Amino acid sequence: MVGSSRPGRTRRSLAGAVALIGCMGAAHAGDMLLNLDLEQPAFSQAELTRADIEAQLRALRPGATLDLSGKSLNGLDLSGLDLTGANLRAARLNKTRLSATKLDDATLDQAWLLGADLAGASLRSAHIFGAQMQRARCAGADFSHARVVSDLSGADLRGAKFAHADLSADMKNQSMGLMRAVLRMAVLEGAHLEGANLAHADLRFVHAAGADFSGAQLQDAEAAGADLRGAKWDGVAAQGLDLDSARIDAGAAAFLKGAINLDRAQVQ
Repeated sequence: MVGSSRPGRTRRSLAGAVALIGCMGAAHAGDMLLNLDLEQPAFSQAELTRADIEAQLRALRPGATLDLSGKSLNGLDLSGLDLTGANLRAARLNKTRLSATKLDDATLDQAWLLGADLAGASLRSAHIFGAQMQRARCAGADFSHARVVSDLSGADLRGAKFAHADLSADMKNQSMGLMRAVLRMAVLEGAHLEGANLAHADLRFVHAAGADFSGAQLQDAEAAGADLRGAKWDGVAAQGLDLDSARIDAGAAAFLKGAINLDRAQVQ
């Protein structure tokens, strides 16, 4: 709950900010974060405890799923819980521990996961649209078959699984900027992206040495300055992929037909 002499107005303003950032393009959303007070209770405190959530899980009727939409759950230790199918739309989970948590089929649209710990979490087939996940720790997390159009700038995604995940841009919603997966400066070393759709994704300056992009769609993605040494490229679709100043292996060019600025890549 947000402390204010005008709680109704504050809640409306907060909800408006969350919705606006969630539907904005990544660059504009990043600018707005600079002007948002992340120290206010809604983004730094929790209105429930782990025990509260466990009690709600026990009380669920067979076949029902947990609804935590819009809740402030910042900093909680929710590691290891089974939150399959949970509705976490617009929930605030900044610095929350979700390591080894099961979030398969969960909805995390417009959620806040700044600095959250998702190491080893399972998010298979989850829907994560417009979420703020900068600097999240997701090493070994499983995003297979998930829809991920969120800001993962600076996130730790070492060994994460994105097999057949859809990180492509939402080409139908561009009124406020291109909605796409942003992994700028993320660590993707050894990540599994086999068959993933990364069309138009922002991969600038990612550290993806040894990542597996076999069969991935990378059309019109931006990978300028990325470290892609030792990556696997079998069957990749690379038309329009920008490799300006990217570091690649000598044999990679044969798999990256149609990429642009390939002559400016640093072949090592």
